[in-house]
Amino acid sequence: MQKKIRVKFDELFKTEGSVFASPGRINLIGEHTDYNGGFVFPGAIDKGMIAEIKPNGTDRIRAFAIDLDDYAEFGLEEGDIPTAGWAKYIFGVCREIIKRGGKVAGFDTVFAGDVPLGAGMSSSAALESTYGFALNELFQLGIDQFELAKIGQATEHNYVGVNCGIMDQFASIFGKKGSLIRLDCRSLEYKYFPFNPEGYKLVLLDSVIKHELASSAYNKRRQSCENVVAVIQRTHPNVEFLRDVNMEMLKAVQSEVSEEDYMRAEYVVEEIQRVLDVSDALERGDYETVGQKMYETHYGMSKLYEVSCEELDFLNDIAKECGVTGSRVMGGGFGGCTINLVKAEKYDAFIEKAFSAYKEKFGREPKLYDVVISDGARRIK
Repeated sequence: MQKKIRVKFDELFKTEGSVFASPGRINLIGEHTDYNGGFVFPGAIDKGMIAEIKPNGTDRIRAFAIDLDDYAEFGLEEGDIPTAGWAKYIFGVCREIIKRGGKVAGFDTVFAGDVPLGAGMSSSAALESTYGFALNELFQLGIDQFELAKIGQATEHNYVGVNCGIMDQFASIFGKKGSLIRLDCRSLEYKYFPFNPEGYKLVLLDSVIKHELASSAYNKRRQSCENVVAVIQRTHPNVEFLRDVNMEMLKAVQSEVSEEDYMRAEYVVEEIQRVLDVSDALERGDYETVGQKMYETHYGMSKLYEVSCEELDFLNDIAKECGVTGSRVMGGGFGGCTINLVKAEKYDAFIEKAFSAYKEKFGREPKLYDVVISDGARRIK
């Protein structure tokens, strides 16, 4: 990939730039907890974005996306927003830096990636982090890592139109080889936990399906969580999020909320506790408990939060049948991937069964991504 970028950069700009990379991410556990003030548990992966970049002495950006075979040129003023969707990410990062008082000048760039699009591994955050990290270094801006993650998030909000949390950009910037990061979405405090599952593989199975429900269903579930918090606040005024609620408090208001709202809240309260249980298990090197909690998350997302779908439940059932240590839907739901923690000796049989059974049932094969926990944004020497 780097060689392809080098050749194209030389062809377009007749010079050589600096090379930067940022990873996509997985989330081991902690789904739909972010907007409830809870914890998430991401890790950077060995797939991401690579870009070659060189300041060009003008006030314009000249950019080429190898994977889309597309070129864009644009200025740095607010009115210069490019029409190409991919270019808005680069433009947005520049604008967010400028808004914060950073001096960004024109540059030439070529980039490519190997994060599968639409598989829930955050190719967009990898792209934002690559350019945020690179521009910070090339123009000696002195922006700290937290602010770089926020710049990526603000790019999504203000230039792409996606009202995302901070997890994806945070993982892409702060990722560390052999470690997952427990991020407290309320305080933004974080802690690294060792993730070296010797004798296991971490594998994503992509259902290659995305159901259209996602955005309206997401908003509805968020509303359910807020409804329950509002009722609990009558007797516990200090409660701000479901993060502050335990099962006892939830059960006390069961008759005052709808059955649906109760189920949604039950999942979130349990999921926040599962993240803490997985933290303890990782510190002990207890991957069996990690796997058990992953299955519990899948059950909760499927039956209580109702964001799974037939295809994901099917892949989860196959994992159970094959003795996979842990498996769950990863991401918001309604399609995308399952994340699976598989003992090395069960890996081949599991993949073979998953592919044949899925094809027989749905007429298409899933996609397979082996992932390794890797470092965050960096310059490539």
